[in-house]
Amino acid sequence: MSYRLPLLALAAISAAVSLSGCIVAPARGAYAYDGAVVTVAPPAPQVEYYGAPPTPGYIWLGGYWNWVGGRHVWVGGHWEAPRAGYHWVPHAWVHAGNGWRMEPGRWERHRHD
Repeated sequence: MSYRLPLLALAAISAAVSLSGCIVAPARGAYAYDGAVVTVAPPAPQVEYYGAPPTPGYIWLGGYWNWVGGRHVWVGGHWEAPRAGYHWVPHAWVHAGNGWRMEPGRWERHRHD
């Protein structure tokens, strides 16, 4: 007795097997911002609309302009749990010589003066 799979089922199995090893990763190398001075000023920040936090106490970390592939690309904000003893310092583009350099956002420890 021979078993024959319908063509559609065989195609579905083939697609599932070929996609099972698929990995999506962020751009690296020449496309990722590496801290170099950029001669193009970043655009004004985009307005972001967001609702209530997913969990009480979460804080909104606003979006920012990143430099990817030779142009500014908006990275949307997200909710995040606060870190005890720290505050969030947002991403910022600062003048550097004849251009701009991005200072990445980061959690900084509270200072007790």
